[in-house]
Amino acid sequence: AIGANALGKGLICPHGVGPEAAWAGADIDILAPRSLIAIANHFRGTQVLSRPEAAIHATAGNLPDLADIKGQESAKRALEVAAAGGHNMLMVGPPGAGKSMLAARLPSILPPLEPRELLDISMIQSIAGELAGGAISDRRPFRAPHHSASMAALVGGGLRVRPGEVSLAHNGVLFLDELPEFNRRTLEVLRQPLEDGVVTISRALSSTTFPSNFMLLVALNPCPCGYRGDPRHQCHCSVPQIERYMSKISGPLLDRIDIHIEVPAVPFSEISGGRDGTSSQSMRDQVTAARRRQAERFARSRTRYNADMSHRQVREFCKLDKESQHMLRASMDEMGLSARAHDKILRVTRTIADLENAEEIRPNHLNEAINYRMLDRQMWT
Repeated sequence: AIGANALGKGLICPHGVGPEAAWAGADIDILAPRSLIAIANHFRGTQVLSRPEAAIHATAGNLPDLADIKGQESAKRALEVAAAGGHNMLMVGPPGAGKSMLAARLPSILPPLEPRELLDISMIQSIAGELAGGAISDRRPFRAPHHSASMAALVGGGLRVRPGEVSLAHNGVLFLDELPEFNRRTLEVLRQPLEDGVVTISRALSSTTFPSNFMLLVALNPCPCGYRGDPRHQCHCSVPQIERYMSKISGPLLDRIDIHIEVPAVPFSEISGGRDGTSSQSMRDQVTAARRRQAERFARSRTRYNADMSHRQVREFCKLDKESQHMLRASMDEMGLSARAHDKILRVTRTIADLENAEEIRPNHLNEAINYRMLDRQMWT
């Protein structure tokens, strides 16, 4: 439908996908007959067909609210920062700490889809055959493939090339639970879409490129049994077992994840407390305001969020005072961070400043961003 509109032509399509085609634009002539007889009668003038109406899929109920989660306020803060800047995030914690609950509530603090984003998502879903009744959804995608998913299921492929989970999560969230349980070769193919925002599937005679600009959210246990560092349970995992468990996550992949946090077990006093946690609505307002500031900042470039800033933009928009420079230099030396991690810290710092509506980056902004990289030292070095 979009291609026909670009050529100045009309479109005849099956009745079932008429509501989908109508999203291509109000100016395009679209006929969606139920049968060949119906279209013949239309051109004879005996039974004129009306233009199909663009349909929105009615989503049942509201999204899960972060207020349902007692405690974990520091994890919620990290989730807010990730949502505001479009940053990738990793959560480490014992079973039952609330990692999956936090992940499922991330879409509730993301701003509404813009018209162009809605159209991009719908085109990908159309290719994948996931638009039921031709109606598109106005919610951001949240994809959570099982750890047994194949490489083709994750990045796309097949005899007739179809988009994979990384493309179906475009403009939304890709959540990988129990990250070390995924095949290591499957995880490594995430590096291209995380770096470029697109994924290219090559065949002998052709190649296909799908958009895949998503937020990556991953969760894992600190060891095979899950209770390493948990004061309430004893961990029986040996050092070689832990090393084998963590070896499935390569350094280059970890380096592409901006925020690393620990999600500890919630104490009984917080679970039994009567006070609700921070709500999704208040966070969404902050996230929307921060993204609005980013849209103004990057109005003359193709960059959308702080997480997408180029190295040149990082130098332009993430300038530090002398105290902050000294703090960052000391952290780089102590934690052995890479040049990529250096830029990611600055991108996260810029997002934290945006959440506070601060034009200049202050040391407290940088300190919080550095704390989101502590797992580089604690878990992998």
